[in-house]
Amino acid sequence: MATLQERFEAAAEEVKTLTKRPTDVELLELYALFKQATVGDNDTSKPGMFDLKGKKKWEFWTNLKGTSKEDCQEKYIAKMEELVVKYRE
Repeated sequence: MATLQERFEAAAEEVKTLTKRPTDVELLELYALFKQATVGDNDTSKPGMFDLKGKKKWEFWTNLKGTSKEDCQEKYIAKMEELVVKYRE
């Protein structure tokens, strides 16, 4: 049986196989879970008001502050399983 880390890495690769694009919110959720699982708490400066995309990514990641690496890996895997059903033909 694969370890949590192996399953997480496989899910991160699997995102590239989706045949349809997930919604912006789904992509932001994946981004935030991935960053929290790989980097940890967001300690970067909030992007400026004109960087709307960067600001949203920062906000989604910051909302996961304090969440463990393992918890984020599990949630990322679950989200990917959900997206595979929705966005792969």
